[in-house]
Amino acid sequence: MRSLLPLSLLLLLAAAYSGGGSARGLRAARGQGPRDSSVSPSVTSAPFWVRLSPELVAVPPGGSVWLNCSSSCPLPEGSGLVTQLQRGKTVSGLSWMSYQLLDVRAWSSDVRCFITCEGKTRWATARVTAYKQPHSVILEPPVLVGSEYTLRCRVTHVFPVGFLVVTLRRGGRVIYSESLERFTRLGLANVTLTYVLSSGPCDLWQPVTCHARLNLDGLVVRSSSAPVTLTAFAWSTKSKALSFTSIAVLAGILLALGAAYLRKRRVMQARVQGRVEGEGRNGSHRLS
Repeated sequence: MRSLLPLSLLLLLAAAYSGGGSARGLRAARGQGPRDSSVSPSVTSAPFWVRLSPELVAVPPGGSVWLNCSSSCPLPEGSGLVTQLQRGKTVSGLSWMSYQLLDVRAWSSDVRCFITCEGKTRWATARVTAYKQPHSVILEPPVLVGSEYTLRCRVTHVFPVGFLVVTLRRGGRVIYSESLERFTRLGLANVTLTYVLSSGPCDLWQPVTCHARLNLDGLVVRSSSAPVTLTAFAWSTKSKALSFTSIAVLAGILLALGAAYLRKRRVMQARVQGRVEGEGRNGSHRLS
């Protein structure tokens, strides 16, 4: 019995040691579990783009236009449009919004849209331009007043006038150009440009044209008139005196040449007539 006692104590101590180790291992595992579960991988938001199209659009004064705000964000959190123009209908999809703008009368307006994705907001900008190409560009027939031509060009129903440039060309060369940037009135307008032109013989039969050009921040609209031909040239006082003198000299030369020609012709006729009469007398003597 005494021999079995140490063996029993040894077995009890071994069981207690193994159980304590297991308990400590379990407590360690439990202690490590919460620490491991509290650590999560870092998440970075992917970049996304926002686009407002068309970026540049032109409409007649009082017209309307649709702008589309789209994004690469799969699940936008918010969107909107910032503009001073009158808004109409709105149509939306998963990653886009379309906005209608009504009664556009300002010649140029910036429109901005935004989309928020994963807490970040991005913007896009477009420009809406209202303009009206001239209904007509008419160059009236030139009027000769004294020693100068009066040219009158009429540009009708154009907008905006402040961005209009009117140019006169003669034979493809610019003879006058005027910018109307001082005019700031809104609405359609008629413009009449008057220019006084001094011309000479070299300008005879040269075509004259009138050109209207709208410069709208990158958008250029052009119109032109039918050509008008200068069928006469203006005379200055000096030119008139010189011309009259030249004509008088030319007339004197022609008269002198004509008189010399007539004298020479009379002399020749007299010689021919004398020769004929002499031959007639000689013939009559031979007949007798």
